[in-house]
Amino acid sequence: MAALFEAYITNLGKYNEGELVGETLKFPTTTEAVQSLLKRIGVDGVRYEEFFITSFDGDVLGLYDYLTEYENLDELNHLACLLSELDQSDLEKFEAVIDSGEHTSSVADLINLTQNLDCFEFYPGVGDDETLGRIYVEDMEAIDVPEHLLNYFDYEAYGRDIRINEDGHFAPGGYVLNNSGKFIEHYHGIEDIPAEHRVFSYPKLSIREQMAAYKEIIDGSSLEGYRKLSNKEREER
Repeated sequence: MAALFEAYITNLGKYNEGELVGETLKFPTTTEAVQSLLKRIGVDGVRYEEFFITSFDGDVLGLYDYLTEYENLDELNHLACLLSELDQSDLEKFEAVIDSGEHTSSVADLINLTQNLDCFEFYPGVGDDETLGRIYVEDMEAIDVPEHLLNYFDYEAYGRDIRINEDGHFAPGGYVLNNSGKFIEHYHGIEDIPAEHRVFSYPKLSIREQMAAYKEIIDGSSLEGYRKLSNKEREER
């Protein structure tokens, strides 16, 4: 399955210690890929458990503008899987809708949008009021203009009125509008993510790796305790 977008996953604990450790994860992804990446960046579920997303990139136009640094990996993968099921025309419609700012407040919104694209009309390549006006007059015959007046008809003004009245939007890929269809909220939370789309899992550590991790924690705690005690003694002198 081709990657649609990617996220740079960063070890939060290391970052707080002044070290930037991270790697790029491509979506859709797999549990094995997530485990391997987390292990490489030191998020093993023992020494370090938390991570954040430094940046997003990808082929879905504008999508990364609506994703944040603490997104859930299972939700991101579910979104990517749903987007991968769209044909090219629906993917372009999705891009146009999110460019208009509708249903973009969360990943849950974006997930629901992928399943409600029939609530929108999309005219690819239409990027100005005049073109929109011509489509409504010449192709859709929304208004009857006598043929001898066509050369004098103000398509731009008519298109502008159409866009304003139906609250349409010119996106980079074309013109999009909400057709007032019933938007159904299929997705309510991570409990709705199918098992095959769930990918988050800490790396599976061997007994030796687990022991080394816990030893590092204990040694680090002891060192931190020693530093605090030393600082306290210096303050009391």
